[in-house]
Amino acid sequence: MSLLLFALAGSIAQLVDGALGMGFGLLSSTMLLTLGASAALASTAVHMAEIFTTLASGASHWHAENIDKKILLQLAIPGGIGAFLGAMFLSFIDLSTGKVFISTILLFLGFLLLYRNLFASMSSNIVEIKNPRYFSYLGFTGGFVDASGGGGWGPIVTPTMMSTTSLEPRKIIGTVSAAEFIVAVSASVGFLININRIEMDWNVVAGLAIGGTLMAPIAAKIVGKLPRKQLAILVAIAIIAINAYRLLIA
Repeated sequence: MSLLLFALAGSIAQLVDGALGMGFGLLSSTMLLTLGASAALASTAVHMAEIFTTLASGASHWHAENIDKKILLQLAIPGGIGAFLGAMFLSFIDLSTGKVFISTILLFLGFLLLYRNLFASMSSNIVEIKNPRYFSYLGFTGGFVDASGGGGWGPIVTPTMMSTTSLEPRKIIGTVSAAEFIVAVSASVGFLININRIEMDWNVVAGLAIGGTLMAPIAAKIVGKLPRKQLAILVAIAIIAINAYRLLIA
């Protein structure tokens, strides 16, 4: 498969991620599956590419003091464990079953993204959850779904924290972004342990990483000019349509 093709996919995914603050894995996995990649290859490539993008993002948020260090640990450690187990789970599913599973997860996340943008104003009231293990449960769930579904950390964790905590938005985005680095590393380790089960194509990893890295500064400059809500709705509809079609033909 062409390196340039995957670099283009990475660029598009990073542009959307820069505008929405989430969606790199969700959109990348959908595009990779459409281009013919296996479920395990799609998730492996996305998470290996995310090691570089999330490291840069996390470092930037750390420098800007956008991170709550206590919550970071509560999210990152369970998130890493969940991501590792999710990667192991996906690696042991056969190719045909894997594509059905990952398309189902991506379809659900597409509906979740659509719902949260169509009805954001209706669900703006914060219902704060005080359970001390809440962030651990949220991190583990987000990490497992992210690795086994090829994406989902941002769409699951960020909006949930927005609606269930009183933490200021910049701290939520910064903390979730920094924790995602641990999730990406843990998922990658899980996939690498099972590398003999995955038909690995390093062009996919390199393409996503190069495209995403090159697009990152451009996305940062034009993010304020993009209609965030409308873009999120269009992306959600595209993800729903593509993955619904994939399930129908499966």
